[in-house]
Amino acid sequence: MRQFIDKKFMADCPHTIGVEYGTRIIEVQGQKIKLQIWDTAGQERFRAVTRSYYRGAAGAIMVYDITRRTTFNHISSWLSEANNLASPNTILFLIGNKADLDASRDVTREEAEEFAKEHNLTFLETSAKTGDNVEDAFLQTAQAIYQKIQDGGIDLNLPDSGVQAKPTPGAKPTGVANLSTPADSSAAGGCCK
Repeated sequence: MRQFIDKKFMADCPHTIGVEYGTRIIEVQGQKIKLQIWDTAGQERFRAVTRSYYRGAAGAIMVYDITRRTTFNHISSWLSEANNLASPNTILFLIGNKADLDASRDVTREEAEEFAKEHNLTFLETSAKTGDNVEDAFLQTAQAIYQKIQDGGIDLNLPDSGVQAKPTPGAKPTGVANLSTPADSSAAGGCCK
């Protein structure tokens, strides 16, 4: 989340305790959209707190560390929670972080791609350290949410849609999207409310 919002990597960044929050305005198909990003802790002890962030989220980015298999193994339970607690229209994205540490890889890209395909998730590998694909992960999630709105899959009039329209006179509505992302690595992110 910090890399996306502030274009910074903090090597000594402590793990998220509870929830961190950030915003960034982006442009999708010519429309300015404000992403509200909730970085939820992936640690088991905060799970009760983070469950509430699925409700009202238009998108969820689930992050694992490619060098720690245990974080990838937890994705199934995060996905189960997302499917049970989030709207069926919530966009789900799988991210393998720390791609800069390929030599220490514990989860193959092919394995993660297969998991993503099996569960109908969009997948990318990123590096919060170098910034590789971080921007793409958030932008692709926001674009998928925007497309779902355009296709009528997300109703802006529903309070739990995860998206709020802010119409301006004479212009198409822009939205505020709330992303929520559980993660087991220190690089978690979320999008769109």
